[in-house]
Amino acid sequence: MTSIASPAVPGQIHERLASDVRNGLSASRKHLPPWLFYDEAGSRLFDQITLLPEYYLTRTERGILTTHAGAIIARAAKPSGSQSIHLRITELGAGSADKTRLLLAAAVASQGTVVYEPVDVSPDALEAARQRIEREIAKVTVAPRMMDYTHGPKLDLAPIGVGERRLVLYIGSSIGNFDPAEAAKLLGRVRAGFNPGDALLLGVDQVKDEATLLAAYDDASGVTAAFNLNMLARLNRELGANFNLAAFKHRVVWNSAESRIEMRLESRTAQRVRLHGLDLEVDFSAGETIHTESSYKYLPGQAEAALTAAGIAPVQTWTDAQGWFAVILGRVA
Repeated sequence: MTSIASPAVPGQIHERLASDVRNGLSASRKHLPPWLFYDEAGSRLFDQITLLPEYYLTRTERGILTTHAGAIIARAAKPSGSQSIHLRITELGAGSADKTRLLLAAAVASQGTVVYEPVDVSPDALEAARQRIEREIAKVTVAPRMMDYTHGPKLDLAPIGVGERRLVLYIGSSIGNFDPAEAAKLLGRVRAGFNPGDALLLGVDQVKDEATLLAAYDDASGVTAAFNLNMLARLNRELGANFNLAAFKHRVVWNSAESRIEMRLESRTAQRVRLHGLDLEVDFSAGETIHTESSYKYLPGQAEAALTAAGIAPVQTWTDAQGWFAVILGRVA
């Protein structure tokens, strides 16, 4: 069990933060990118969210992986009509790698050793993933990579070894944070970095009743509200802003026309906020919102169609008994 140090790029992350915040808060419809959620406090709050009774996504996907991890690894490692190959597992937006342990354990059982490459913009999340995997699963080499995988022509990953194929994990319904056009670009970026035989495991949340969807993003205990408001606390700390968190409230909307949950921060009153690090002042009217996240929900077959359009052939789909969530394996020929 070993780890490989992650290249640190804090300057790049700060430049991206400054650019995204300036552009988002200067827009006619204010918005901030969801990657800003995941500082140390935000990552900790999200871990709490995944344990909430209302938040079905994590436990439902975990149930699928618990039942089918062995079959998923076997299918990924053995393209039709060929011998099994050695998998290198790369995870985009790894977070704490909680559910990933199921797939890593199945890979170790199947092939003896595995290289695991968690990719994330959060150094705290990468360190948490490294420590957890090293502590709990022997024979895994952890090679974390601090990177914004949503930009660039293709994934910039280390070359794989002779006889290896890469299995990229994009689970947790993270693809749902992108609108259909952006999701298509992201899948194309993944595809551009693939060699023949490489595979993608995609987790998507599926459309269900509105009450269940709203509760998942607006829990009774207020953890998701704290998670949303923590984005403003991050801007206060990292950009010298003076947001009064009590002057904003968490708001969630189901946009049925776009098939997405929308998370917003709503100004309780007319106010002006100064971001000293950007030399920027932002005015808010009462009731004005900052759009902080979209979470698109897929109908059966939509994600498979998106993979096909990106040049990744769907191989197999696994779902829970209710059909609330789907995990899809796709491969490049």
